[in-house]
Amino acid sequence: MPEIRRVAILDDYQGVAHRYADWSALPDNARITVFTEPLGGADDVVAALRPFDVVVAMRERTAFPATVVDRLPNLCLLVTTGPINAAIDVAAARQRGIMVSGTRGAGLTATAELTWALIHALTRSIPAEDRGVRTGAWQQSVGRDLHGVRLGVIGLGAVGTSVARIGLAFGMDVVAWSSHLDQAHARAVGVTPVGKEELLTTSGIVTVHLKLSARTAGLLGRRELGLMRPDALLVNTSRAALIDEQALVEALHSGSIGGAALDVHPVEPLPLDSPWRTAPRTVLTPHLGYVTEGTYNIFFSDALEGILAYAAGAPIRVVAS
Repeated sequence: MPEIRRVAILDDYQGVAHRYADWSALPDNARITVFTEPLGGADDVVAALRPFDVVVAMRERTAFPATVVDRLPNLCLLVTTGPINAAIDVAAARQRGIMVSGTRGAGLTATAELTWALIHALTRSIPAEDRGVRTGAWQQSVGRDLHGVRLGVIGLGAVGTSVARIGLAFGMDVVAWSSHLDQAHARAVGVTPVGKEELLTTSGIVTVHLKLSARTAGLLGRRELGLMRPDALLVNTSRAALIDEQALVEALHSGSIGGAALDVHPVEPLPLDSPWRTAPRTVLTPHLGYVTEGTYNIFFSDALEGILAYAAGAPIRVVAS
């Protein structure tokens, strides 16, 4: 049976990995190192992780391309939280004899809930009003209603459907588009299928819920953002690369759209010189979509289970590609 000696838990930003799994279940001689800060670029990742035979990666926070995997001579098991991880070159790992395993999926309802937190933060100016109360200001803004407003959902998968159903509960006019939209599903949910241009030109709030791929990267560029109403709000809790960052920054500074709430960013954590730090009419969160107790309970307990199964010679939830 494989021997587990050194285990690295990566990107535990809150320092909470120990709470969500009984790591004492690992063999007595196993040494655990928890990294609470990003490791940096590829050379930094390699330098930090060369001694480890097991690495637990938190989603896509640290990338493992072939150029990294090939330089980790001791690595035998790479566990990713979630069932898949686009930041891991699984084929390169397999070629090196490194097993990649995952955990159960989680965070879909959590992401939908955060989407609505961001929508409310934008429409009722909650961050600014909170700061105002703390500094002596009172009622600085006039909020926007949701009832009767058109909500445009781009992508009606599990998260998009949850977001749409909540919008309907608020009495909103909910429409949806994606290149492969299941129109029967949309109508069954109570959502009206429309074309992309109609969604962008008529929606008061546009929220994006798509997987990132070669087909969807840059889906909302300068032209698409130019179609949006000047008072429209854009919310992204999916992937930053779905939207042209520079085009969105320009649209916010010019006032051609009403505001944006972003939970995902081109570089994470957000650099100090990021243009988003000074972008007007924005609400920014640090990729919190899946960061909940329920999700972490699944991720860390499943990661530990995967390590123990591998050590017992019976690996589980092996990621094939």
